[in-house]
Amino acid sequence: MFENLQDRLGSILNGLTGRGALSEADVSAALREVRRALLEADVALDVVRSFTDRVREKAVGAEILKSIKPGQMVVKIVHDELIEMLGGEGVGIDLHAPAPVVVMMVGLQGSGKTTTSAKIAHRLSTREKKKVLMASLDTRRPAAQEQLRQLGAQANIDTLPIISGQSPTDIAARAVQAARLGGHDVVILDTAGRTHIDEPLMVEMADIKKRSNPHEILLVADSLTGQDAVNLARSFDERVGITGLVLTRMDGDGRGGAALSMRAVTGKPIKLIGVGEKMSELEEFHPRRIADRILGMGDIVSLVERAAENIDAEKAAAMAAKMAKGKFDLDDLADQLRQMQKMGGMGGIMGMMPGMAGMKDKMAAAGLDDRLFGRQIAIIQSMTKAERANPDLLKHSRKKRIAAGSGTDAAAINKLLKMHRQMADMMKMMGGKGKGGMMKQMMGGLAGKMGLGGGMGGGMPDLSNIDPRQLEALQKQAEAAGLGKPGGGMPGLGGLPGGLPGLGGAKLPGLGGGFPGLPGLPKKK
Repeated sequence: MFENLQDRLGSILNGLTGRGALSEADVSAALREVRRALLEADVALDVVRSFTDRVREKAVGAEILKSIKPGQMVVKIVHDELIEMLGGEGVGIDLHAPAPVVVMMVGLQGSGKTTTSAKIAHRLSTREKKKVLMASLDTRRPAAQEQLRQLGAQANIDTLPIISGQSPTDIAARAVQAARLGGHDVVILDTAGRTHIDEPLMVEMADIKKRSNPHEILLVADSLTGQDAVNLARSFDERVGITGLVLTRMDGDGRGGAALSMRAVTGKPIKLIGVGEKMSELEEFHPRRIADRILGMGDIVSLVERAAENIDAEKAAAMAAKMAKGKFDLDDLADQLRQMQKMGGMGGIMGMMPGMAGMKDKMAAAGLDDRLFGRQIAIIQSMTKAERANPDLLKHSRKKRIAAGSGTDAAAINKLLKMHRQMADMMKMMGGKGKGGMMKQMMGGLAGKMGLGGGMGGGMPDLSNIDPRQLEALQKQAEAAGLGKPGGGMPGLGGLPGGLPGLGGAKLPGLGGGFPGLPGLPKKK
């Protein structure tokens, strides 16, 4: 979503940090470029103007121009103002009200209200163990009520029985009454939309609000809309009174201007963002983390949370036990590849790692995209159980059979086997004796630098059990240790200059100049 803006701001701010001293003219020239980058990203003009004015006011002060690293101070100011523009602290859905808490969803047709209603219901029922009732108030769009009923059945969420001929306001009153009688904690009202804002729509929304008395009114907006999203948010806020925003299609290729503008224009927090089609692909909006991503500082906390959600704890424990013995077969490699796919693939992981944003393009140019994972998993699945456990069995005739079964060739199989050998060698080193093995030493060093200590025998703590506030503290400690600085290395990995082993920085033994689990990038000629 923010890739274009990230590239533009990254190059502008890197130009500032490389200088020893800054003049007012340098700051003004950089801010002109920042203004242009924000406008190109479809951020509203008045939002851009107030943003650059605030940055200039702080950036041309005497204490900045005379500081030891003025360029980095300007980057910090831009970062802080970006967080402020996005809303400061993250705000979730407020359920602090007598049950059933009524959540009213509003927005234009096609913005994703119905799907988002089901995603929110799924999130509340699975994460917060709430009993949720969904009701469709859309009597205009064909099969809209049936769509919500089917989504409810898929996610195992209760939906209000459909009675034809009822008006939206009557359905709203019936839904609240049914939720009260059924002992539901939350009732979600999915209202009708229009292709554009009109008077009958606003009157209908006001009537529904009067009858159902919602605690939360969430405006669902398509983040690809651009400038129109700002007018939409302003109109709904003035006529209905929204309490928060939900942005859909944040995984799209839009320029991100809607996300930056809507919060600043309405003053209402962005509460959730849709990052995919699946029921689980709805995330809380954290301004600090989004600002870090935009400025290429990575998002370690979200990466940790995503890992905690997607990694099977029992499998991880079994893998750790095998690693300690120096064992690593092709089944283990397939599991690793599948986990990386679940976490958003190579692009998703790279985008969240500090200093790695620019690495995605280089990897794509070298053919290391997420389709590579699929091909490698297909090769492994085409092998017999014995072959996966013992790759030494793979001679020419077996490789020919596997290539035919996976739709690849012998060269692809040889690359996979070479990669597996390198990883297996590395696992033996990491599981070696003496001071608990290389892996434990490395992770212990990283934990020590970040002030975490303890856990897992002196290594990293169990991240899946850390609450969100501890995770935020972890992010700040990571920044202090050099993890969150653009171009900063990963502590514990020899201070690699903004890179992973073998991708332009120093190499780890046994990796053959590649990211763990991937062949090395070709060298520049």
